[in-house]
Amino acid sequence: MRLKSFPGGVHPHDNKHYSKKAQVEEMPLPGKVVIPLSQHIGAPAKPIVQVGDKVLTGQMIAEPGGFVSIPMHASISGTVTKIDLFSHPAGNRQMAIEITGDGTDEWVKLEDNPDFLNMSAKDMKEKIAKAGICGMGGAGFPTHVKLSPPPENAIDTVILNGVECEPYLTSDYRLMMERGEDIVSGLKAIMKALNAANGYIGIEVNKPDAIAKMEQIVKGEKNISVVGLQLKYPQGAEKQLIYAATKRKVPAKGGLPLAVGVVVQNVGTAVAVYEALRFGKPLIQRIVTVTGKIVKNPKNLKTRIGTSMQEMLDFCGGTTGEIGKVISGGPMMGIAIATLDTPIGKGSSGIVIFDPKEAGKDDENVCLHCGRCIDVCPMDLFPAQIAACVRTDKLEESQKAGLTDCMKCGSCAYVCPSHIKIVQWIEIGKQKVAELQRNKK
Repeated sequence: MRLKSFPGGVHPHDNKHYSKKAQVEEMPLPGKVVIPLSQHIGAPAKPIVQVGDKVLTGQMIAEPGGFVSIPMHASISGTVTKIDLFSHPAGNRQMAIEITGDGTDEWVKLEDNPDFLNMSAKDMKEKIAKAGICGMGGAGFPTHVKLSPPPENAIDTVILNGVECEPYLTSDYRLMMERGEDIVSGLKAIMKALNAANGYIGIEVNKPDAIAKMEQIVKGEKNISVVGLQLKYPQGAEKQLIYAATKRKVPAKGGLPLAVGVVVQNVGTAVAVYEALRFGKPLIQRIVTVTGKIVKNPKNLKTRIGTSMQEMLDFCGGTTGEIGKVISGGPMMGIAIATLDTPIGKGSSGIVIFDPKEAGKDDENVCLHCGRCIDVCPMDLFPAQIAACVRTDKLEESQKAGLTDCMKCGSCAYVCPSHIKIVQWIEIGKQKVAELQRNKK
């Protein structure tokens, strides 16, 4: 197999050995869950329950706040005990619905539909929307919106992202090893919903057994194939994956994959689509990697949405040493959180625990103008210049330098010899620009 890739990028040690062999285990039913109203890009969901209401597993508890939004569902049966601000996996506090379980896990009625691939595209999209499915690789874009491109943007290609280029994380890898057939069924449904002729599954070469497994499953499929990818970060980023698989280049300055006839979905999202269409099951659980050198028993856990990170770490036996930092997601693009009393959401791919030495904080030094950040930037930007413009409140200049095109992959900060917090400065710039735009409106 000829391996494909993209220009730029870095090669961090993947550290996947901690959890790679850990087959998926299902967490015991949590006694309490906290369901954030915003687990996706777009408007937060609006509660349709009140404190004191009894709910069933799978019951809708919050409706979409707009077209670019998704509903939320109870992940356990029990009683709504609070609707308030709670810690959020994005690192801040946001509105959420707390449910205290009754221990029965009584579900709403689900209906099996073995003939789901013969549903109309319209019915598929409606069912996917009702199931509250969003991208499960991190960004959290509502899936039904991705499957509803404007008429002028015909989609001919669907790419499933099985790259999992973030160090430490292995949840997508285990999903491919254990539920490959369901992934392909979800891919076929997505292709039908978009009337797309071609399907690809992108997997990095550090997962040779996953490549072999998925190739065996799609053997005989005329329009679905596996794309082997070089080991490079951020190989799993949407624009980079599209270029590696198809050599199509998504336009800069806010260009979207649909501009080149492509839709990208995570392998976990494909399974959620399959379960929604086949069984009518809403997205109320996902696989999360709990890992790190000091985690006693790193695991890949099938977990109900809203379960606390502390409960998950306890199920892994806790830690063997002092915790220096907890990251929601992977170490390159994840977010450091202040408390393990934080629920996991639909986009929570992992919990990475560092000891104090691993979490060491280096002071920023002056830029050496070495150009390393330019060499590795997968978006062909000058990251240090953008950061410098933000630091000196030159927001207009930062935008001209490509602030909005930066996807905050962290490659620049990873190679910076001056330890400049480039990604943090760029995030500050994005927030300031967004605030200015809101004030203008």
